[in-house]
Amino acid sequence: MKKKKQPKTEEIGIRELKSRASEVVRAVKEERARYVVTQRGKPVAVIIPMDAVPPEKKEDGWERLLEIRARLAKDKRKKKSSLEILSEMRR
Repeated sequence: MKKKKQPKTEEIGIRELKSRASEVVRAVKEERARYVVTQRGKPVAVIIPMDAVPPEKKEDGWERLLEIRARLAKDKRKKKSSLEILSEMRR
């Protein structure tokens, strides 16, 4: 199985990006181009296609509550109060 060739990453100065923004975004979208944005010659940002960005890990509050509930239910057999269990979890 062949690996897809990664497009070459280009450097683009912030002033040039300002004047060529539409062209750059179109290249990223259609050609999967990648750009390193520089300011005074130093890299400050990267422009890549959205599907190349790893998904953010979001902590789901509801899932966390369900996990705590399950732990509390398990610990009831040990005769600990919910307050004691929560205090232990906070340590």
